[in-house]
Amino acid sequence: MESLLFALNAVLPIVLTVAVGYLLKRLGWVNESLSKALNKLVFRVFLPLMLFLNVYRIESFSLSYVGYLGYMIGIFVVAFFLALPLIRWVTPDGRRRGVLLQASFRSNFALIGIPLAEAMAGSAGTLTATLAAAFVVPVFNVLSVISLSIFGNGEKKPSAKKILIDIATNPLIDSIAIGFVFLGLRAGLARFGIAFRPENLTVVWSVVEDLAGLATPLALISLGTQFEFSAIRSQRKELAFALVMRHLILPLLGIGTAYLLFANTFDAGQFAVLVAVFATPVAVSSVPMAQEMGSDSILAGQIVVFTTLLSAFSVFICCFLLKLAGVFG
Repeated sequence: MESLLFALNAVLPIVLTVAVGYLLKRLGWVNESLSKALNKLVFRVFLPLMLFLNVYRIESFSLSYVGYLGYMIGIFVVAFFLALPLIRWVTPDGRRRGVLLQASFRSNFALIGIPLAEAMAGSAGTLTATLAAAFVVPVFNVLSVISLSIFGNGEKKPSAKKILIDIATNPLIDSIAIGFVFLGLRAGLARFGIAFRPENLTVVWSVVEDLAGLATPLALISLGTQFEFSAIRSQRKELAFALVMRHLILPLLGIGTAYLLFANTFDAGQFAVLVAVFATPVAVSSVPMAQEMGSDSILAGQIVVFTTLLSAFSVFICCFLLKLAGVFG
């Protein structure tokens, strides 16, 4: 019961914020054009600033995490290639195929990964999640750009050059790269004994932090404004695929394999992050990205909502089984 309450406490704030967005739409306070404009702002301004700060706030990195990070990234790639042939069977619509491929590996780790890992494993979970975020989130975004570029709006397949351009011009990927540049700048200044840090520009830094703080609530509200109950019937097959992939296949693949192969190698903090990566819902940022790249953003929004609702149970089951196995003491 304690694990279930913990999972519900992690997921319910997200669900309720999405509900606020849906209510605003029903009241007529947000129309379709405003919703799309809000999505664009989230994708091009607020989320990039949040990701930039997440990278910049990394304090240290241990080489002992290289194998662990390599394992997670390997699972993402396996999930990508596992889903690639399956989505062709699920739907003939190219705009939906890219969304389903993205949903097969991309979790809401940037939004709830760190607090979730901290709740499961304390400071060990926080440290591992912070380090993992700097590498996991870029991989998510690169694979997502590839997923949406491959199928795009259903037209002919793009060239490798077009996919590389999409990756290089993606605001989320660019913001992470800039974060690493600033991280290197901070380390260089410290090495030469220079006291100045970018955050010493307090007025500018305060604005960056304030805008970054808007990313989560605005992304969730925007998601709520796009949710359509009437669309469920026409998307049942796609939704079923996404839910099975997200809450059954991926947890078994990512967490189950880790327990079988690395139960004596990974610690509680690392397993907590695996739960936060592989048992959580599809990323909210997948919706504005789908919209910006010409894919089915309505389906992307439906998938986020339903995987969020079910994630309370998938997180609970993973926590319960790992606790039963002695991973969490």
